[in-house]
Amino acid sequence: MDRAEKRELVTDLNGAFKGAGSVVVAHYAGITVAQMNDLRTKMRAAGGTVKVAKNRLAKIALQGTDSEKIIDLFQGQTLIAFSDDPVTAPKVASDFAKGNDKLVILGGAMGATALDADGVKALATLPSLDELRGKLVGLLVAPATRIAQIVNAPAGQVARVIGAYARKDEAA
Repeated sequence: MDRAEKRELVTDLNGAFKGAGSVVVAHYAGITVAQMNDLRTKMRAAGGTVKVAKNRLAKIALQGTDSEKIIDLFQGQTLIAFSDDPVTAPKVASDFAKGNDKLVILGGAMGATALDADGVKALATLPSLDELRGKLVGLLVAPATRIAQIVNAPAGQVARVIGAYARKDEAA
């Protein structure tokens, strides 16, 4: 990599760190290319990104961002997973780490908050932003559905009583 490519990578990573809802740092020693591609595919499908960069360049890119507190995590073979949604990157990385012992989550950051490995795993258990929106819409729609059922219930009961009298008269 020449200087211009390094400068471009640092600029891209810096922008990604500034815009990311969460950042996860993990060791990936021993992961095959196929497994790494699988992780990248899963992360991309969920709306996140996985990058492997030299630790020195990642540390430079972290300077001036909210995630600057996690500079100490960059030692050894590290990968960076990040996403706009604070739950996506930790969730995908944790799920992948459960099935693959070679991916070891070191920690991460959510905004200005530095997270250890347990913090990342705890963040992964939270529902995503889309799931929360779905639950909220469900809660908002539920009262309207109940009101419609209550309003229609007396009319339905009256119709059933009239229908019963009509059948009784027809039988007679």
